[in-house]
Amino acid sequence: MAAGPERVAGADSHYAAKHGEQPMASKAFEEILEDFEFLEDWEDRYRYIIDKGRVMEPLDNALKVPATKVDGCASQVWLHPKIENGKFSFDGDSDAMIVRGLIALLRALYNDSPAGDIANIDAHGQLSRLGLDRHLSSQRSNGLRAMVERIRTVAINS
Repeated sequence: MAAGPERVAGADSHYAAKHGEQPMASKAFEEILEDFEFLEDWEDRYRYIIDKGRVMEPLDNALKVPATKVDGCASQVWLHPKIENGKFSFDGDSDAMIVRGLIALLRALYNDSPAGDIANIDAHGQLSRLGLDRHLSSQRSNGLRAMVERIRTVAINS
């Protein structure tokens, strides 16, 4: 098993934050960004996001409880975070396919990162690199913010 997410060359998040630069995301997220650049239109990009969610393992029904449910989402969303050996990761699920895809994007962004680094990951900035800030409905954007806030809260309080 790898020691953690491989970061793109020169990705020193503390240096980047000090100098106003956007730190690079995990290799998995950077690969998604590269895939997005090859897709011509937003219909293809939405289909790509949905496909990411479709191949994601479903969350066990026993974990779909009020404690894992994310408030503030139009769809039903559950996130099950865990920290093992100092690394943060989470599984998730939703009753909406596009939201499952958004969960898959967040997993690529956050999973296997050091738990102490989660609060420093600029999810909004990274997701805006995909153009999601301009192409999601306000309800989906609010739900995405709620998911990011839940992830950050769990990581900070653990």
